[in-house]
Amino acid sequence: MITYRNTYISLPSHFFTQQFSDKFLNPTLIAFNHDLAKELFNDDLTSKSDQELARYFSGQERHSGLEPIAMAYSGHQFGHFNPTLGDGRALLLGEVVTSNNMRFDVQLKGSGQTPYSRSGDGRSALGPVIREYLVSEAMHALGVPTTRALCAVRSGEQVYRETPQPGGIFTRVASSHIRIGTFEFLASRGDYEGLKALADYTIKRHYPKARDQANPYLALIDCTAKAWASLIAKWLSLGFIHGVMNTDNMAVSGETIDYGPCAFMDNYSHARVYSFIDRHGRYAYGNQINIGKWNLGRFASALLPIVDTDSDQAIKQTQELLDSTYRYYDQAWLVEMSKKFGIENPVHTDQALIVEFLELLERHDLDFTDSFIKLTHSREKLEAYDGFPPFLKKWLGRSPNFEFMKISNPYLIPRNHQIERAIQASLNRDDSVFKLLNEVYKSPFSSTHQGKEYALAPKPEQRIKNTFCGT
Repeated sequence: MITYRNTYISLPSHFFTQQFSDKFLNPTLIAFNHDLAKELFNDDLTSKSDQELARYFSGQERHSGLEPIAMAYSGHQFGHFNPTLGDGRALLLGEVVTSNNMRFDVQLKGSGQTPYSRSGDGRSALGPVIREYLVSEAMHALGVPTTRALCAVRSGEQVYRETPQPGGIFTRVASSHIRIGTFEFLASRGDYEGLKALADYTIKRHYPKARDQANPYLALIDCTAKAWASLIAKWLSLGFIHGVMNTDNMAVSGETIDYGPCAFMDNYSHARVYSFIDRHGRYAYGNQINIGKWNLGRFASALLPIVDTDSDQAIKQTQELLDSTYRYYDQAWLVEMSKKFGIENPVHTDQALIVEFLELLERHDLDFTDSFIKLTHSREKLEAYDGFPPFLKKWLGRSPNFEFMKISNPYLIPRNHQIERAIQASLNRDDSVFKLLNEVYKSPFSSTHQGKEYALAPKPEQRIKNTFCGT
């Protein structure tokens, strides 16, 4: 079938637990990403039937050499440290190395209990499987660093949440599953040898140039800061709200991971929140840069023991580095947002222009994505709103590149009401909406007849007010 490697198990054994999937008697295939599979496995899976794929990607085929693991980690959840988290419903099947020498993890989600499940059943409801498949693949098409969707399977069993729901199993592909919380797990236990081993492994896997710096561990923080700054700026440019930026949900690789209660903003608000559990707006749209900086501080704190053996020096050097990295976030935001206005070489004063536009959207309760489409293709439709004519005059004075805007402002995003529609249909064993959306989201910058219906902003009665993790 597939030959996996697993370099992570070369690390100390308390980093993970070896574990196989639970038994599922009748798994059935919903979707399989053949294009991604070809990149990962060449033609190894092309001859497999839907039934064989469903069995394999629900963990039912146990061939020799397969060593699945559940990974240990901690995390700050809504600002509060939880020392005992880990993969409570996920198993890392192993790693694959592509023909161009890129290494990826392949992980099952919803495959059953692990030693980190605590009181959970280790299963996933089908809804979150549908959501993550659609949104992660859409994010990839939009050019955002992200985990990828390889396979979605019905488990054939019910899971019990507030009500019984069909179960699902999701296969995720990632550059790795190393999180801030993985480092926090070791630091909180005083395992500094393990911390160093993990940092060295992460540098080798993700940021090899950091090895050549005077202090590789400070360089690791710096590289991660740049990756997160770029990532969060891309989120903000698309109106994306992750919803649960806990440190156990932030990948050191700089990829979007753990979509949970994520959402794409409809009508613009700087303080927009969709996640039902984010009662105080910690992870609101406009607070995501601040949380990125805060999370970087937690990552740096975990690494302090290996930055320098002198704790005072470690704190001094790390704080100086953090102070210098915070500018990355603001710079990345300016670059990404300027693209949407056709400004190829932004200057500091463009920030005020961007903020003015966003404030106008909020004042008039306008749709984020649709307003940028109008700005690109039919700005006269914005002139009817108070405040827009003087803004447009100033903006046109920057000589925007409209061709640049066309490749920076998508027609299609995963609209919350369309994602919910796909979920509800799949819960009733109708996957046609899911498959249609998955297809149209592959071309987010194209205004096609097929995609026009799905590009429309929701009517007031269609707006989704809250999203749920739901796994």
